[in-house]
Amino acid sequence: MSDTNRNRLMFAIAIAMAAIYLFPLYWMYITALKSGSEMFATPPSFWPSSPQWSTYAYVWESRNMGRYLWNSLVIALGSVALVTILGVGCAYVLARYRSIWVDIGLFLILMLQVLPASLMVTPIFVGFSQLGMLNYPRLAVIIAIAAKSMPFFVVLVRATFMAVPQELEEAALVDGNSRIGAFFNIVLPLARNGILVSAILIFMQAFGEFVYAKSIIQAAELQPASVGLNSFMGPNTNEWNNIMAYATMYVTPILAIFVLLQRRIVSGLTSGALK
Repeated sequence: MSDTNRNRLMFAIAIAMAAIYLFPLYWMYITALKSGSEMFATPPSFWPSSPQWSTYAYVWESRNMGRYLWNSLVIALGSVALVTILGVGCAYVLARYRSIWVDIGLFLILMLQVLPASLMVTPIFVGFSQLGMLNYPRLAVIIAIAAKSMPFFVVLVRATFMAVPQELEEAALVDGNSRIGAFFNIVLPLARNGILVSAILIFMQAFGEFVYAKSIIQAAELQPASVGLNSFMGPNTNEWNNIMAYATMYVTPILAIFVLLQRRIVSGLTSGALK
């Protein structure tokens, strides 16, 4: 097989796999526009005959969607701010002062990422209860998310710092900069792309957080959109168009961020791969 035909075959396979992967997302969007009879029609229709655009307004008002999205945004931005402030310095130190023990420690800490949130939520809840953090539930969720996301952030940003030539930093020290000055004036601007991408990944994860938010936040006015979506569920749930409309308004901002920043995300993830 020639290179041209091989490339065409691989492109066709990629298109088919992308279509399979994206079909549930397409089905979510069109189900939100279907009427009650169309949702359960056999065979199913792949486009609504009479799109019900009013479903979005109904769900937004009846479910107080703005409040849920605001809480999700507060939790996500708080988590990103905490992880970034603490994680950047940690990643820089681990990148510049390397040893076998550092690598072993990072590996062991990173292994904590395989522990599911459902396993960690009970000890975290008990600990926060003893410290009185449950009186500030959104802050407690932010700390819990930051603690879980920190190893992932540090590993990614450490690779970015390792890709910055240390000779540039040494030259800045020779020119009279302090270690802190060289970090802020030389190293940090060169690593900002990787830091930004890591922060975006943490933001997307925190924006969709459910387990910690459901367990720690009891007040409905402080719950994020993920918990609000769960409120639709019940033994006799049949309002799938409302559920899909809610999910559409919840997911679309994250999809828009990912599409707009996809090039930067890919370049940031691979910035530490080569030196």
